[in-house]
Amino acid sequence: MQQIDIPIPADLKKAFEFPPCVQVKLKTPSPLKVTLPTGGTLTAFSDLSKGIPSDCSLTFSLLLQIAPFLASTECLLKVLGLIGPLIEFVKAVPDPIKIASTVPKFLKAAEAVMPCIAVVTGLGIIPFIKDLLCLIIKALNCFLGQMKTLLGVMSGLSLQLSAAQANGDADLTAAIRCEQDNAQALAGNLTASIQPIGVVLQLAGTLFGIAGMKPIELPAIGSETDLESLITLVSTLQGVVGTLQIVADGLGGCDS
Repeated sequence: MQQIDIPIPADLKKAFEFPPCVQVKLKTPSPLKVTLPTGGTLTAFSDLSKGIPSDCSLTFSLLLQIAPFLASTECLLKVLGLIGPLIEFVKAVPDPIKIASTVPKFLKAAEAVMPCIAVVTGLGIIPFIKDLLCLIIKALNCFLGQMKTLLGVMSGLSLQLSAAQANGDADLTAAIRCEQDNAQALAGNLTASIQPIGVVLQLAGTLFGIAGMKPIELPAIGSETDLESLITLVSTLQGVVGTLQIVADGLGGCDS
Protein backbone atom coordinates (compact mmCIF):
# COMPACT_ATOMS: atom_id res chain seq x y z
CA MET A 1 0.00 0.00 0.00
CA GLN A 2 1.41 3.29 -1.06
CA GLN A 3 2.16 5.78 1.71
CA ILE A 4 1.16 9.36 1.17
CA ASP A 5 3.00 12.10 3.04
CA ILE A 6 0.64 14.82 4.15
CA PRO A 7 2.40 18.13 4.78
CA ILE A 8 1.76 19.52 8.25
CA PRO A 9 2.03 23.27 8.91
CA ALA A 10 4.97 24.34 11.05
CA ASP A 11 2.75 25.87 13.74
CA LEU A 12 0.82 22.60 14.08
CA LYS A 13 4.07 20.64 14.38
CA LYS A 14 5.18 22.99 17.11
CA ALA A 15 1.90 22.48 18.95
CA PHE A 16 2.52 18.71 19.07
CA GLU A 17 6.08 19.02 20.35
CA PHE A 18 6.80 18.06 23.96
CA PRO A 19 7.36 21.20 26.04
CA PRO A 20 10.71 21.68 27.77
CA CYS A 21 10.92 20.14 31.23
CA VAL A 22 11.36 23.56 32.79
CA GLN A 23 7.84 24.48 31.65
CA VAL A 24 6.13 21.45 33.17
CA LYS A 25 8.36 20.77 36.17
CA LEU A 26 6.47 20.93 39.46
CA LYS A 27 7.74 23.70 41.71
CA THR A 28 8.27 23.09 45.41
CA PRO A 29 6.26 25.72 47.34
CA SER A 30 8.20 27.96 49.68
CA PRO A 31 7.44 27.54 53.41
CA LEU A 32 5.19 30.31 54.71
CA LYS A 33 4.70 31.56 58.23
CA VAL A 34 3.50 34.66 60.03
CA THR A 35 4.99 35.93 63.29
CA LEU A 36 2.17 36.76 65.71
CA PRO A 37 2.26 39.83 67.98
CA THR A 38 2.41 37.47 70.97
CA GLY A 39 5.63 35.87 69.70
CA GLY A 40 4.16 32.66 68.30
CA THR A 41 3.85 31.76 64.65
CA LEU A 42 1.21 30.54 62.24
CA THR A 43 2.46 28.18 59.56
CA ALA A 44 0.78 27.33 56.26
CA PHE A 45 -0.16 23.70 55.81
CA SER A 46 -0.71 21.60 52.71
CA ASP A 47 -4.19 20.26 52.00
CA LEU A 48 -3.57 17.22 49.80
CA SER A 49 -7.31 16.85 49.21
CA LYS A 50 -7.05 19.95 47.00
CA GLY A 51 -4.28 18.64 44.79
CA ILE A 52 -0.56 19.30 44.61
CA PRO A 53 0.43 22.11 47.01
CA SER A 54 1.54 25.39 45.47
CA ASP A 55 2.59 28.82 46.70
CA CYS A 56 -0.94 30.06 46.05
CA SER A 57 -2.65 27.26 47.99
CA LEU A 58 -0.30 27.71 50.96
CA THR A 59 -0.85 31.46 50.91
CA PHE A 60 -4.62 31.14 51.13
CA SER A 61 -4.26 28.40 53.74
CA LEU A 62 -2.43 30.87 55.96
CA LEU A 63 -4.95 33.63 55.30
CA LEU A 64 -7.72 31.31 56.50
CA GLN A 65 -5.84 30.90 59.79
CA ILE A 66 -5.14 34.60 60.24
CA ALA A 67 -8.74 35.79 59.83
CA PRO A 68 -10.14 34.08 62.99
CA PHE A 69 -7.03 35.10 64.95
CA LEU A 70 -7.58 38.76 64.11
CA ALA A 71 -11.31 38.53 64.85
CA SER A 72 -10.74 36.93 68.26
CA THR A 73 -8.00 39.31 69.44
CA GLU A 74 -9.47 42.70 68.49
CA CYS A 75 -11.14 43.34 71.85
CA LEU A 76 -8.20 41.84 73.77
CA LEU A 77 -5.78 44.22 72.10
CA LYS A 78 -7.98 47.18 72.96
CA VAL A 79 -8.13 46.07 76.62
CA LEU A 80 -4.36 45.65 76.73
CA GLY A 81 -4.01 49.10 75.25
CA LEU A 82 -6.09 50.47 78.13
CA ILE A 83 -4.11 48.75 80.89
CA GLY A 84 -0.88 50.63 80.19
CA PRO A 85 -2.34 54.12 80.75
CA LEU A 86 -4.31 52.77 83.73
CA ILE A 87 -1.11 51.61 85.41
CA GLU A 88 0.45 55.03 84.91
CA PHE A 89 -2.68 56.67 86.32
CA VAL A 90 -2.65 54.53 89.46
CA LYS A 91 1.01 55.29 90.02
CA ALA A 92 0.31 59.01 89.74
CA VAL A 93 -2.67 59.06 92.12
CA PRO A 94 -1.90 60.32 95.65
CA ASP A 95 -1.94 57.60 98.30
CA PRO A 96 -5.07 58.09 100.35
CA ILE A 97 -5.51 55.64 103.19
CA LYS A 98 -8.28 53.67 101.46
CA ILE A 99 -6.25 52.76 98.41
CA ALA A 100 -2.84 52.55 100.06
CA SER A 101 -3.19 48.79 100.50
CA THR A 102 -4.77 48.11 97.11
CA VAL A 103 -2.31 49.98 94.92
CA PRO A 104 0.65 47.63 95.62
CA LYS A 105 -1.57 44.62 94.91
CA PHE A 106 -2.72 46.16 91.66
CA LEU A 107 0.79 47.02 90.56
CA LYS A 108 1.99 43.50 91.40
CA ALA A 109 -0.80 41.98 89.33
CA ALA A 110 -0.03 44.44 86.54
CA GLU A 111 3.55 43.20 86.34
CA ALA A 112 2.26 39.86 85.08
CA VAL A 113 0.62 41.48 82.06
CA MET A 114 3.45 43.86 81.19
CA PRO A 115 4.84 41.48 78.50
CA CYS A 116 1.37 41.46 76.96
CA ILE A 117 1.20 45.25 77.02
CA ALA A 118 4.41 45.34 74.98
CA VAL A 119 2.38 43.80 72.17
CA VAL A 120 0.28 46.94 71.82
CA THR A 121 3.06 49.51 72.03
CA GLY A 122 3.66 49.35 68.29
CA LEU A 123 7.07 47.70 68.03
CA GLY A 124 5.68 44.36 69.19
CA ILE A 125 3.34 44.07 66.22
CA ILE A 126 5.60 45.36 63.45
CA PRO A 127 6.86 41.85 62.49
CA PHE A 128 3.29 40.59 62.31
CA ILE A 129 2.14 43.50 60.13
CA LYS A 130 5.11 43.01 57.81
CA ASP A 131 4.42 39.27 57.47
CA LEU A 132 0.73 39.96 56.92
CA LEU A 133 1.40 42.49 54.16
CA CYS A 134 3.86 40.12 52.47
CA LEU A 135 1.28 37.33 52.61
CA ILE A 136 -1.37 39.56 51.06
CA ILE A 137 1.08 40.59 48.33
CA LYS A 138 1.64 36.91 47.50
CA ALA A 139 -2.12 36.28 47.46
CA LEU A 140 -2.78 39.21 45.13
CA ASN A 141 0.06 38.14 42.84
CA CYS A 142 -1.48 34.66 42.68
CA PHE A 143 -4.77 36.24 41.63
CA LEU A 144 -3.09 38.50 39.08
CA GLY A 145 -1.16 35.64 37.52
CA GLN A 146 -4.27 33.54 37.03
CA MET A 147 -6.36 36.48 35.85
CA LYS A 148 -3.76 37.53 33.26
CA THR A 149 -3.76 33.99 31.87
CA LEU A 150 -7.55 34.05 31.70
CA LEU A 151 -7.53 37.45 30.01
CA GLY A 152 -5.25 36.03 27.33
CA VAL A 153 -7.78 33.26 26.71
CA MET A 154 -10.67 35.73 26.63
CA SER A 155 -8.85 38.01 24.20
CA GLY A 156 -8.21 35.06 21.89
CA LEU A 157 -11.87 34.02 22.06
CA SER A 158 -12.94 37.55 21.18
CA LEU A 159 -10.80 37.49 18.03
CA GLN A 160 -12.05 34.02 17.10
CA LEU A 161 -15.65 35.15 17.56
CA SER A 162 -15.17 38.10 15.22
CA ALA A 163 -13.66 35.82 12.57
CA ALA A 164 -16.44 33.24 12.93
CA GLN A 165 -19.12 35.92 12.61
CA ALA A 166 -17.40 37.41 9.57
CA ASN A 167 -17.40 33.98 7.91
CA GLY A 168 -21.04 33.40 8.79
CA ASP A 169 -20.22 30.20 10.71
CA ALA A 170 -23.18 29.93 13.10
CA ASP A 171 -22.05 26.69 14.77
CA LEU A 172 -18.56 27.98 15.51
CA THR A 173 -20.00 31.28 16.72
CA ALA A 174 -22.26 29.45 19.18
CA ALA A 175 -19.38 27.29 20.42
CA ILE A 176 -17.11 30.29 20.98
CA ARG A 177 -19.84 32.17 22.84
CA CYS A 178 -20.25 29.15 25.10
CA GLU A 179 -16.52 29.24 25.83
CA GLN A 180 -16.77 32.97 26.54
CA ASP A 181 -19.56 32.32 29.05
CA ASN A 182 -17.40 29.72 30.78
CA ALA A 183 -14.43 32.10 30.86
CA GLN A 184 -16.57 34.86 32.37
CA ALA A 185 -17.89 32.46 35.00
CA LEU A 186 -14.32 31.54 35.91
CA ALA A 187 -13.43 35.23 36.05
CA GLY A 188 -16.30 35.78 38.49
CA ASN A 189 -15.01 33.00 40.74
CA LEU A 190 -11.49 34.43 40.61
CA THR A 191 -12.75 37.90 41.48
CA ALA A 192 -14.70 36.51 44.44
CA SER A 193 -11.46 35.04 45.81
CA ILE A 194 -10.24 38.58 46.55
CA GLN A 195 -12.97 39.20 49.14
CA PRO A 196 -11.28 37.25 51.99
CA ILE A 197 -8.16 39.38 51.50
CA GLY A 198 -10.22 42.54 52.03
CA VAL A 199 -11.79 41.02 55.16
CA VAL A 200 -8.36 40.23 56.63
CA LEU A 201 -7.21 43.82 56.02
CA GLN A 202 -10.34 45.15 57.74
CA LEU A 203 -9.78 42.89 60.75
CA ALA A 204 -6.17 44.09 60.94
CA GLY A 205 -7.28 47.73 61.14
CA THR A 206 -6.84 47.83 64.94
CA LEU A 207 -3.26 46.59 64.66
CA PHE A 208 -2.45 49.14 61.97
CA GLY A 209 -3.77 51.87 64.27
CA ILE A 210 -1.68 50.65 67.21
CA ALA A 211 1.42 50.73 65.02
CA GLY A 212 0.62 54.31 64.00
CA MET A 213 -0.27 53.32 60.45
CA LYS A 214 -3.33 54.21 58.43
CA PRO A 215 -5.65 51.25 57.79
CA ILE A 216 -5.15 49.66 54.39
CA GLU A 217 -8.19 48.73 52.33
CA LEU A 218 -8.64 47.13 48.96
CA PRO A 219 -10.54 49.16 46.37
CA ALA A 220 -14.14 48.20 45.70
CA ILE A 221 -14.28 45.12 43.50
CA GLY A 222 -17.19 45.09 41.09
CA SER A 223 -18.97 42.06 39.71
CA GLU A 224 -18.38 42.85 36.04
CA THR A 225 -16.65 40.06 34.14
CA ASP A 226 -16.35 41.61 30.68
CA LEU A 227 -12.88 41.93 29.18
CA GLU A 228 -12.46 45.70 29.64
CA SER A 229 -13.61 45.65 33.29
CA LEU A 230 -11.23 42.80 34.12
CA ILE A 231 -8.31 44.59 32.45
CA THR A 232 -9.08 47.66 34.59
CA LEU A 233 -9.26 45.47 37.71
CA VAL A 234 -5.86 43.94 36.99
CA SER A 235 -4.33 47.38 36.50
CA THR A 236 -5.86 48.63 39.77
CA LEU A 237 -4.66 45.65 41.80
CA GLN A 238 -1.17 45.94 40.32
CA GLY A 239 -1.10 49.45 41.78
CA VAL A 240 -2.28 48.09 45.14
CA VAL A 241 0.49 45.48 45.13
CA GLY A 242 3.04 48.19 44.42
CA THR A 243 1.77 50.27 47.35
CA LEU A 244 1.77 47.30 49.72
CA GLN A 245 5.29 46.40 48.63
CA ILE A 246 6.53 49.90 49.48
CA VAL A 247 4.98 49.67 52.96
CA ALA A 248 6.38 46.16 53.52
CA ASP A 249 9.85 47.27 52.40
CA GLY A 250 9.67 50.07 54.95
CA LEU A 251 9.06 47.45 57.67
CA GLY A 252 11.98 45.25 56.69
CA GLY A 253 10.92 43.74 53.38
CA CYS A 254 9.50 40.38 52.37
CA ASP A 255 11.46 37.15 52.25
CA SER A 256 12.02 35.84 48.75
